[in-house]
Amino acid sequence: MTEEIKNKTEENIPKKITKEKKQRKLVLIIGAIILFIAIVGGGAYLYVSSKTVYIDQSVISGYLINLAPQSADVLNQIFVNVGDPVFQNETVAQVGNELVKAKTNGVIVAVNQNIGQIVNPQSGGYAAQMIDPSSLRVVGHIDENKGLSKIKVGDPATFTVDAFGSKVYKGVVDEVSETSRASDVVFNVSTERPTNEFDVKVRFDPTQYPELKNGMSARIWVYVN
Repeated sequence: MTEEIKNKTEENIPKKITKEKKQRKLVLIIGAIILFIAIVGGGAYLYVSSKTVYIDQSVISGYLINLAPQSADVLNQIFVNVGDPVFQNETVAQVGNELVKAKTNGVIVAVNQNIGQIVNPQSGGYAAQMIDPSSLRVVGHIDENKGLSKIKVGDPATFTVDAFGSKVYKGVVDEVSETSRASDVVFNVSTERPTNEFDVKVRFDPTQYPELKNGMSARIWVYVN
């Protein structure tokens, strides 16, 4: 009986060794696959990173249009409220005997509530202010050494807006400023050399994204060639 057990044990030893070899081989194969994925994934990440310029300091901005009388006079009436859409030549206020009209289609963003007071266009006074939504751009401020040289007009871009969380919007680079923002010079601590900031403007379709408003904070990703 003991001899039979011994023989069976000896017969099982090669099988056990073979099984252990297969397990080690499987572990090596799995390890190789994981390493391959890590290398490919890391390479892909580096490739994508090299093709993307991130601009953190960004804001949606458009051109403000003052709606004011031709000459200084008393503000008699306001016919619009903030947020109202207006059409070109639509009357927005009466100053003296003059009817102040919208210069283009747009949205009212500010109104002068000082009825009975003088509105003087020479000193920047207005009856109302409006913005043309088609002038809205996402304006990013980027250091000259953070990828500015890679960005070209026409590059595709995406952006998010703080007010709407992770929702992604699409646009295209419309302008890269030719001169720096002189008031925003930053000094590099290690070399004490000045680093200038430049504006990058991204155009988008305001009819597709009507929720986007002048002054909203944003972040931009530009996809460069």
